[in-house]
Amino acid sequence: MAGFTFSRRSALAAGTGILAGLRPGHAPAQGAPIKVGELNSYARMAAFAMPYRNAIQLAVDQINQAGGVMGGRPLEFVFRDDGSTPGDAVRVAEDLLTREGCAFLAGTFLSNVGLAVSDLANQRKKLFLATEPLTDALTMAQGNRYTWRLRPGTYMQTRMVVEAARGKTAKRWAIVAPNYEYGQSAAANFKKLIGSAIPGAEIVAEQYPALGRVDAGATVGALAQARPDGIFNVLFGPDLTAFVREGNTRGLFERRLVLSLLTGEPEYMLPLGDECPDGWIVTGYPWEQVQDAPHKAFIEAYRARFNDTPRKGSVLGYVTAQVVASMLNKANSTETEAMVDALADLPTQTIVGNVTMRALDHQGTMGTWVGETVLRGRTGTMRNARYADGANYLFPEDEVRAARPRS
Repeated sequence: MAGFTFSRRSALAAGTGILAGLRPGHAPAQGAPIKVGELNSYARMAAFAMPYRNAIQLAVDQINQAGGVMGGRPLEFVFRDDGSTPGDAVRVAEDLLTREGCAFLAGTFLSNVGLAVSDLANQRKKLFLATEPLTDALTMAQGNRYTWRLRPGTYMQTRMVVEAARGKTAKRWAIVAPNYEYGQSAAANFKKLIGSAIPGAEIVAEQYPALGRVDAGATVGALAQARPDGIFNVLFGPDLTAFVREGNTRGLFERRLVLSLLTGEPEYMLPLGDECPDGWIVTGYPWEQVQDAPHKAFIEAYRARFNDTPRKGSVLGYVTAQVVASMLNKANSTETEAMVDALADLPTQTIVGNVTMRALDHQGTMGTWVGETVLRGRTGTMRNARYADGANYLFPEDEVRAARPRS
């Protein structure tokens, strides 16, 4: 079943509240809404989560104006903060399912939180569409029938930047990553993949500061002492800003190749300002360089409605709503098993192209942009950026079968 299509005309209608973008023969959705329980780190990770929420609402409003889902029912996301801890998130998820009467769960940001909600979904036999958590445990060793992940995980994004470094000469590598599930998963994947791109590469130093509490001076000092040729960085948010500032001051990045996950995303690039490093190979989102017509229409609508430029979270939020609408239209039911079955190999045409939810490991093929950091004026962005289709970076099927529990 075709997913929700976002045209330029309907984009502008959504941005201004004008109903001119309705598809022929469709009236605005009516009746009892289909509720999705969306929990996320809106307080702690607001830079990413609030643009994500904004874009979900933009997409939902347009979907409902165009006739809704499942033959005319409105779609509704019920947003809650997950407390950024596994215990709080599980309590919020229970409340969304019971008191709010949501058909299924979506969202979460931190990987350990996502794993906790995934475990709850498996116990309760309720669908959970994990949108942001990047740990590969969600789709591999701790995968289950009821959990699906939309965004490219740590293996996929690490493979993207490692392959971009193919042919480079850096042999001695240092790793810096937050000391929790996401950082550990990314580091493990880097160790596994770097040798295929740079034969003879070795790890000479590893630093794992606590999330949100990086001692930038000590971390930079330890990395510099190891004298690496290259650095694999997985820090993000305020930790990244502190690390870059200290690294620039001490010259850590001079004449060194840096591979960095997420750094090219506006959420993390903007706070760096004119301290943005030059030449890092990163994953990110250079929104101002995207030329695809549906995506440009999305950008126009987002800017018109929120008086701001989109972030990477905005893209994820919009695609989330598109995939949810596509799934509900195919299932034509809010019964859990029907929705789970509908997600298996479900293709959706989105603002980043086709996204398919692979049945083998419940991983979406959504990709991201890969390029190099560059300072333009007083703001960092990406150069030589290209969209890396996630379908080309999935785990090999034999590795999935070996790692994933049978269900």
